[in-house]
Amino acid sequence: MSLKDLGNRTIVLRRTPKLTVITIDQTKLPQETVLLEMENHYDVAEAIRTMKVRGAPLLGAAAAFALALAAYNSKAKTKENLMSDLKKAATTVRATRPTAANLFWALDRILDRATGYNDGFEGLAAFVADEAQRIADEDVAANRSIGVHGAELVRDGDVLLTHCNAGALATVAYGTALGVVRAVLEQGKRVKVFATETRPLLQGARLTTYELRRDGVPVTLITDSMVGYIMRKRLVNKVVVGADRIVRDAVINKIGTFAVAVLAKEHKIPFYVAAPKSTFDLTRTSDEVTIEQRSPDEITHIGMQRIAPEGISVLNPAFDITPLEYVAAIICESGILYEDDFRKFKAKQDD
Repeated sequence: MSLKDLGNRTIVLRRTPKLTVITIDQTKLPQETVLLEMENHYDVAEAIRTMKVRGAPLLGAAAAFALALAAYNSKAKTKENLMSDLKKAATTVRATRPTAANLFWALDRILDRATGYNDGFEGLAAFVADEAQRIADEDVAANRSIGVHGAELVRDGDVLLTHCNAGALATVAYGTALGVVRAVLEQGKRVKVFATETRPLLQGARLTTYELRRDGVPVTLITDSMVGYIMRKRLVNKVVVGADRIVRDAVINKIGTFAVAVLAKEHKIPFYVAAPKSTFDLTRTSDEVTIEQRSPDEITHIGMQRIAPEGISVLNPAFDITPLEYVAAIICESGILYEDDFRKFKAKQDD
Protein backbone atom coordinates (compact mmCIF):
# COMPACT_ATOMS: atom_id res chain seq x y z
CA MET A 1 0.00 0.00 0.00
CA SER A 2 1.01 3.61 -0.52
CA LEU A 3 -0.51 7.06 0.01
CA LYS A 4 -1.89 6.77 -3.53
CA ASP A 5 -4.39 4.30 -2.09
CA LEU A 6 -5.84 7.16 -0.04
CA GLY A 7 -5.95 9.79 -2.78
CA ASN A 8 -6.45 13.06 -0.90
CA ARG A 9 -8.34 11.44 1.98
CA THR A 10 -7.41 10.28 5.45
CA ILE A 11 -9.58 7.15 5.29
CA VAL A 12 -11.08 5.17 2.41
CA LEU A 13 -13.33 2.15 1.96
CA ARG A 14 -11.68 -0.04 -0.68
CA ARG A 15 -14.06 -2.48 -2.35
CA THR A 16 -11.70 -4.64 -4.41
CA PRO A 17 -10.31 -7.26 -4.29
CA LYS A 18 -12.27 -7.40 -1.02
CA LEU A 19 -13.82 -4.84 1.28
CA THR A 20 -11.18 -3.20 3.50
CA VAL A 21 -10.68 0.13 5.24
CA ILE A 22 -7.39 1.97 4.69
CA THR A 23 -6.20 4.84 6.84
CA ILE A 24 -3.08 6.44 8.30
CA ASP A 25 -1.70 5.26 11.64
CA GLN A 26 -1.59 8.64 13.36
CA THR A 27 0.52 7.36 16.25
CA LYS A 28 3.48 7.03 13.85
CA LEU A 29 3.40 10.59 12.49
CA PRO A 30 5.43 12.67 11.82
CA GLN A 31 8.42 10.30 11.90
CA GLU A 32 6.95 7.83 9.43
CA THR A 33 3.81 7.34 7.37
CA VAL A 34 2.30 3.93 8.01
CA LEU A 35 -0.96 2.80 6.42
CA LEU A 36 -3.37 0.48 8.19
CA GLU A 37 -5.50 -1.95 6.22
CA MET A 38 -8.41 -3.09 8.37
CA GLU A 39 -10.43 -6.14 7.38
CA ASN A 40 -13.10 -6.30 10.09
CA HIS A 41 -14.86 -4.12 12.63
CA TYR A 42 -12.61 -5.39 15.43
CA ASP A 43 -9.59 -3.95 13.61
CA VAL A 44 -11.34 -0.58 13.32
CA ALA A 45 -12.39 -0.61 16.97
CA GLU A 46 -8.83 -1.37 18.09
CA ALA A 47 -7.43 1.41 15.88
CA ILE A 48 -9.87 3.86 17.45
CA ARG A 49 -9.16 2.69 20.99
CA THR A 50 -5.40 3.04 20.54
CA MET A 51 -5.66 6.48 18.88
CA LYS A 52 -4.31 5.26 15.56
CA VAL A 53 -7.55 6.73 14.26
CA ARG A 54 -8.64 9.92 16.04
CA GLY A 55 -10.47 13.19 15.48
CA ALA A 56 -14.23 13.44 15.93
CA PRO A 57 -15.33 13.63 12.25
CA LEU A 58 -12.88 10.89 11.28
CA LEU A 59 -14.26 8.69 14.06
CA GLY A 60 -17.71 9.05 12.52
CA ALA A 61 -16.50 7.83 9.14
CA ALA A 62 -14.42 5.05 10.72
CA ALA A 63 -17.42 3.85 12.73
CA ALA A 64 -19.58 3.79 9.61
CA PHE A 65 -16.92 1.86 7.71
CA ALA A 66 -16.66 -0.59 10.63
CA LEU A 67 -20.32 -1.49 10.14
CA ALA A 68 -19.76 -1.86 6.40
CA LEU A 69 -17.05 -4.41 7.20
CA ALA A 70 -19.35 -6.16 9.69
CA ALA A 71 -22.05 -6.46 7.05
CA TYR A 72 -19.57 -7.70 4.44
CA ASN A 73 -18.12 -10.33 6.79
CA SER A 74 -21.44 -11.50 8.21
CA LYS A 75 -22.52 -15.08 7.55
CA ALA A 76 -26.17 -14.19 8.15
CA LYS A 77 -28.78 -15.57 5.77
CA THR A 78 -31.64 -13.29 6.85
CA LYS A 79 -32.08 -9.58 7.42
CA GLU A 80 -32.90 -10.22 11.07
CA ASN A 81 -29.61 -12.04 11.64
CA LEU A 82 -27.61 -9.48 9.69
CA MET A 83 -29.12 -6.67 11.75
CA SER A 84 -28.16 -8.60 14.87
CA ASP A 85 -24.56 -8.79 13.64
CA LEU A 86 -24.56 -5.06 12.87
CA LYS A 87 -25.87 -4.21 16.33
CA LYS A 88 -23.21 -6.37 17.97
CA ALA A 89 -20.53 -4.68 15.89
CA ALA A 90 -21.91 -1.28 16.81
CA THR A 91 -21.73 -2.21 20.49
CA THR A 92 -18.05 -3.09 20.06
CA VAL A 93 -17.28 0.21 18.34
CA ARG A 94 -19.32 2.25 20.85
CA ALA A 95 -17.17 0.90 23.67
CA THR A 96 -13.95 2.35 22.24
CA ARG A 97 -14.25 6.03 23.15
CA PRO A 98 -17.21 7.59 25.00
CA THR A 99 -17.03 11.32 24.29
CA ALA A 100 -16.92 12.21 20.57
CA ALA A 101 -20.48 12.57 19.25
CA ASN A 102 -19.75 11.72 15.61
CA LEU A 103 -18.93 8.10 16.36
CA PHE A 104 -22.33 7.45 17.95
CA TRP A 105 -24.15 9.57 15.37
CA ALA A 106 -22.70 7.52 12.50
CA LEU A 107 -23.48 4.17 14.12
CA ASP A 108 -27.07 5.21 14.83
CA ARG A 109 -27.53 6.50 11.30
CA ILE A 110 -26.29 3.28 9.71
CA LEU A 111 -28.45 1.10 11.95
CA ASP A 112 -31.50 3.28 11.37
CA ARG A 113 -31.10 3.29 7.57
CA ALA A 114 -30.37 -0.45 7.50
CA THR A 115 -33.48 -1.16 9.58
CA GLY A 116 -35.57 0.74 7.05
CA TYR A 117 -34.05 -1.02 4.02
CA ASN A 118 -36.72 -3.07 2.22
CA ASP A 119 -35.21 -3.95 -1.16
CA GLY A 120 -34.32 -7.53 -0.33
CA PHE A 121 -31.79 -9.13 1.96
CA GLU A 122 -29.19 -9.75 -0.75
CA GLY A 123 -28.56 -6.04 -1.26
CA LEU A 124 -28.41 -5.00 2.39
CA ALA A 125 -24.65 -5.38 2.89
CA ALA A 126 -23.95 -3.27 -0.21
CA PHE A 127 -26.48 -0.70 1.00
CA VAL A 128 -24.65 -0.41 4.34
CA ALA A 129 -21.34 0.12 2.52
CA ASP A 130 -22.94 2.76 0.29
CA GLU A 131 -24.42 4.56 3.30
CA ALA A 132 -21.06 4.52 5.05
CA GLN A 133 -19.48 6.03 1.94
CA ARG A 134 -22.15 8.75 1.92
CA ILE A 135 -21.22 9.64 5.49
CA ALA A 136 -17.57 10.00 4.47
CA ASP A 137 -18.39 12.05 1.37
CA GLU A 138 -20.72 14.32 3.34
CA ASP A 139 -17.94 14.99 5.83
CA VAL A 140 -15.66 16.21 3.05
CA ALA A 141 -18.37 18.55 1.74
CA ALA A 142 -19.20 19.77 5.24
CA ASN A 143 -15.58 20.59 5.99
CA ARG A 144 -15.19 22.59 2.81
CA SER A 145 -18.32 24.58 3.68
CA ILE A 146 -16.99 25.15 7.20
CA GLY A 147 -13.79 26.49 5.67
CA VAL A 148 -15.65 28.93 3.42
CA HIS A 149 -17.84 30.23 6.25
CA GLY A 150 -14.95 30.43 8.69
CA ALA A 151 -12.82 32.37 6.25
CA GLU A 152 -15.31 35.23 6.60
CA LEU A 153 -14.05 35.70 10.16
CA VAL A 154 -10.37 35.87 9.20
CA ARG A 155 -8.65 38.93 7.75
CA ASP A 156 -5.49 39.14 5.70
CA GLY A 157 -2.54 39.15 8.10
CA ASP A 158 -4.33 37.53 11.06
CA VAL A 159 -2.39 35.28 13.43
CA LEU A 160 -4.43 32.34 14.66
CA LEU A 161 -3.99 30.02 17.62
CA THR A 162 -5.23 26.45 17.44
CA HIS A 163 -5.25 23.69 20.04
CA CYS A 164 -4.93 19.94 19.33
CA ASN A 165 -5.41 18.78 15.73
CA ALA A 166 -8.55 19.64 13.77
CA GLY A 167 -7.07 19.30 10.32
CA ALA A 168 -7.40 16.83 7.47
CA LEU A 169 -6.01 14.10 9.71
CA ALA A 170 -8.95 14.53 12.11
CA THR A 171 -11.52 14.33 9.31
CA VAL A 172 -12.08 12.45 6.07
CA ALA A 173 -10.37 15.34 4.26
CA TYR A 174 -9.68 19.09 4.45
CA GLY A 175 -10.25 19.70 8.19
CA THR A 176 -12.43 21.85 10.44
CA ALA A 177 -10.30 24.42 12.28
CA LEU A 178 -7.46 23.90 9.82
CA GLY A 179 -10.03 23.78 7.05
CA VAL A 180 -10.70 27.42 7.89
CA VAL A 181 -6.97 28.10 7.48
CA ARG A 182 -6.93 26.31 4.13
CA ALA A 183 -9.96 28.23 2.87
CA VAL A 184 -8.34 31.51 3.93
CA LEU A 185 -5.22 30.64 1.92
CA GLU A 186 -7.32 29.64 -1.08
CA GLN A 187 -8.86 33.12 -0.97
CA GLY A 188 -5.41 34.67 -1.19
CA LYS A 189 -5.23 35.91 2.40
CA ARG A 190 -2.06 35.50 4.42
CA VAL A 191 -2.20 34.00 7.90
CA LYS A 192 0.18 32.62 10.48
CA VAL A 193 -0.64 29.99 13.08
CA PHE A 194 0.50 29.23 16.62
CA ALA A 195 -0.07 25.57 17.50
CA THR A 196 -0.08 24.26 21.06
CA GLU A 197 1.79 21.01 21.63
CA THR A 198 -1.38 19.51 23.20
CA ARG A 199 -0.22 17.28 26.01
CA PRO A 200 -0.22 14.47 26.77
CA LEU A 201 -0.25 12.84 23.31
CA LEU A 202 1.12 15.90 21.49
CA GLN A 203 -1.39 16.01 18.65
CA GLY A 204 -0.52 19.65 18.06
CA ALA A 205 3.23 19.11 17.98
CA ARG A 206 3.06 15.90 15.96
CA LEU A 207 0.07 16.40 13.66
CA THR A 208 -0.98 20.05 13.40
CA THR A 209 2.52 21.33 12.71
CA TYR A 210 3.02 18.45 10.24
CA GLU A 211 -0.10 19.42 8.30
CA LEU A 212 0.54 23.15 8.30
CA ARG A 213 4.18 22.83 7.32
CA ARG A 214 3.19 20.43 4.51
CA ASP A 215 0.70 23.05 3.28
CA GLY A 216 3.22 25.89 3.46
CA VAL A 217 1.52 27.73 6.34
CA PRO A 218 3.88 29.61 8.69
CA VAL A 219 3.44 27.82 12.02
CA THR A 220 5.03 28.30 15.44
CA LEU A 221 4.87 25.52 18.02
CA ILE A 222 4.37 26.42 21.69
CA THR A 223 3.81 24.47 24.88
CA ASP A 224 0.28 24.46 26.30
CA SER A 225 1.42 26.61 29.21
CA MET A 226 2.62 29.42 26.89
CA VAL A 227 -0.87 30.46 25.73
CA GLY A 228 -1.24 33.21 28.33
CA TYR A 229 2.18 34.59 27.48
CA ILE A 230 1.57 34.90 23.75
CA MET A 231 -1.89 36.40 24.28
CA ARG A 232 -0.59 39.01 26.70
CA LYS A 233 2.12 39.85 24.17
CA ARG A 234 -0.63 40.17 21.49
CA LEU A 235 1.11 37.64 19.28
CA VAL A 236 -2.23 36.16 18.20
CA ASN A 237 -5.56 37.85 17.50
CA LYS A 238 -7.97 34.92 16.96
CA VAL A 239 -8.42 31.36 18.22
CA VAL A 240 -9.92 28.56 16.09
CA VAL A 241 -10.39 25.05 17.49
CA GLY A 242 -12.41 21.97 16.61
CA ALA A 243 -14.87 20.09 18.81
CA ASP A 244 -15.61 16.51 19.81
CA ARG A 245 -19.16 17.24 20.97
CA ILE A 246 -21.28 20.40 21.11
CA VAL A 247 -24.10 20.23 23.63
CA ARG A 248 -26.78 22.70 24.72
CA ASP A 249 -24.53 24.62 27.09
CA ALA A 250 -20.94 23.90 26.11
CA VAL A 251 -18.29 22.76 23.68
CA ILE A 252 -16.42 19.61 24.61
CA ASN A 253 -12.96 19.40 23.08
CA LYS A 254 -9.43 18.26 23.82
CA ILE A 255 -8.23 18.83 27.37
CA GLY A 256 -6.78 22.32 27.66
CA THR A 257 -9.38 23.95 25.41
CA PHE A 258 -11.21 25.54 28.35
CA ALA A 259 -8.03 27.18 29.60
CA VAL A 260 -7.39 28.59 26.12
CA ALA A 261 -10.96 29.94 25.99
CA VAL A 262 -10.71 31.60 29.41
CA LEU A 263 -7.42 33.26 28.47
CA ALA A 264 -8.87 34.38 25.14
CA LYS A 265 -11.84 36.02 26.84
CA GLU A 266 -9.58 37.75 29.38
CA HIS A 267 -7.51 39.18 26.52
CA LYS A 268 -10.56 40.03 24.35
CA ILE A 269 -9.49 37.62 21.61
CA PRO A 270 -12.37 35.93 19.76
CA PHE A 271 -12.59 32.19 20.37
CA TYR A 272 -14.13 30.29 17.44
CA VAL A 273 -15.16 26.64 17.21
CA ALA A 274 -15.31 24.87 13.83
CA ALA A 275 -17.28 21.62 13.65
CA PRO A 276 -19.81 19.83 11.43
CA LYS A 277 -23.40 19.37 12.59
CA SER A 278 -22.69 15.69 13.17
CA THR A 279 -20.74 16.89 16.23
CA PHE A 280 -23.83 18.62 17.67
CA ASP A 281 -25.67 16.78 20.43
CA LEU A 282 -28.40 19.19 21.51
CA THR A 283 -30.28 16.46 23.38
CA ARG A 284 -27.75 16.75 26.22
CA THR A 285 -26.08 19.22 28.53
CA SER A 286 -22.43 18.98 29.56
CA ASP A 287 -23.39 17.28 32.83
CA GLU A 288 -24.78 14.37 30.82
CA VAL A 289 -21.64 13.65 28.79
CA THR A 290 -19.07 11.05 29.80
CA ILE A 291 -15.57 12.51 29.71
CA GLU A 292 -13.10 9.84 28.64
CA GLN A 293 -10.42 9.01 31.19
CA ARG A 294 -7.31 7.59 29.57
CA SER A 295 -4.33 5.57 30.74
CA PRO A 296 -1.97 7.12 33.32
CA ASP A 297 0.92 6.00 31.09
CA GLU A 298 0.14 8.83 28.69
CA ILE A 299 1.20 11.29 31.41
CA THR A 300 3.85 9.30 33.29
CA HIS A 301 5.69 8.44 30.07
CA ILE A 302 6.81 10.14 26.88
CA GLY A 303 6.98 7.30 24.41
CA MET A 304 8.58 4.44 26.33
CA GLN A 305 10.48 6.76 28.67
CA ARG A 306 9.07 7.18 32.19
CA ILE A 307 9.20 10.80 33.36
CA ALA A 308 7.28 10.52 36.65
CA PRO A 309 8.01 8.51 39.82
CA GLU A 310 6.63 4.99 40.09
CA GLY A 311 3.29 4.78 41.89
CA ILE A 312 2.34 8.44 41.47
CA SER A 313 -1.39 9.21 41.32
CA VAL A 314 -2.50 10.40 37.86
CA LEU A 315 -5.63 12.10 36.49
CA ASN A 316 -5.89 11.98 32.70
CA PRO A 317 -9.18 13.25 31.23
CA ALA A 318 -8.98 13.39 27.44
CA PHE A 319 -11.42 16.31 27.13
CA ASP A 320 -12.68 19.34 29.01
CA ILE A 321 -15.82 21.46 28.89
CA THR A 322 -15.95 25.05 27.62
CA PRO A 323 -19.22 26.86 28.46
CA LEU A 324 -20.77 28.67 25.50
CA GLU A 325 -20.26 32.04 27.21
CA TYR A 326 -16.59 31.77 26.20
CA VAL A 327 -17.37 31.02 22.54
CA ALA A 328 -17.62 33.96 20.11
CA ALA A 329 -19.00 31.81 17.27
CA ILE A 330 -19.47 28.24 16.11
CA ILE A 331 -18.71 27.62 12.45
CA CYS A 332 -20.59 24.73 10.85
CA GLU A 333 -21.50 23.77 7.29
CA SER A 334 -24.73 25.79 7.48
CA GLY A 335 -23.01 29.03 8.45
CA ILE A 336 -21.82 30.91 11.52
CA LEU A 337 -23.72 30.63 14.81
CA TYR A 338 -23.53 33.44 17.36
CA GLU A 339 -24.81 34.17 20.86
CA ASP A 340 -28.46 34.43 19.80
CA ASP A 341 -28.19 30.96 18.24
CA PHE A 342 -26.66 29.60 21.46
CA ARG A 343 -29.72 30.85 23.34
CA LYS A 344 -31.81 28.60 21.09
CA PHE A 345 -29.64 25.67 22.16
CA LYS A 346 -30.37 26.46 25.79
CA ALA A 347 -34.06 27.08 25.16
CA LYS A 348 -34.42 23.42 24.25
CA GLN A 349 -33.21 22.68 27.78
CA ASP A 350 -36.27 24.35 29.24
CA ASP A 351 -38.90 22.80 26.94
